[in-house]
Amino acid sequence: MNTNQNTATLVAVSEKEFREGVMPRAQLSKLACEIALEKTTQKNVKEFAGWELMEATTVINVLKDLDTAAPAMSKDAEDFLKKLKGLNSNDFDKEFMAAELSNHEFLHDLAQDYIDGADDRSSEEQDIWHVANLALFAFTEHIGLCKRISGEVSAK
Repeated sequence: MNTNQNTATLVAVSEKEFREGVMPRAQLSKLACEIALEKTTQKNVKEFAGWELMEATTVINVLKDLDTAAPAMSKDAEDFLKKLKGLNSNDFDKEFMAAELSNHEFLHDLAQDYIDGADDRSSEEQDIWHVANLALFAFTEHIGLCKRISGEVSAK
């Protein structure tokens, strides 16, 4: 659950807010992973990028099937991709893994907030509620992987 300044306040996230919060991040992650698969030579970063590319592609396809609009890329996202393309070697690996960690922490909190607040979900929301529960598992796992791999590339 997201909390603000040590208060345990649930941040209510609607089904639509969940879908629209995940879509642009999945799109950006997919593009970043495609760059990572071309640029990185670090074995664990490359492996993670491959798994993440599969996850992002699947999430995008599922959200499109659930009528989630694919927004245009933001200026910040474009700038990030440009920055990634300009980095090499260990600098690239550190930046890529830090971004993936931050992204998965945000998505974890978003999914948890949606799940926690979806007690009165309608039958129309049942599919996205199941998606959020499955996604929470993947987001949690990827946080752990990102932390481990970030430690490896930071030790260089």
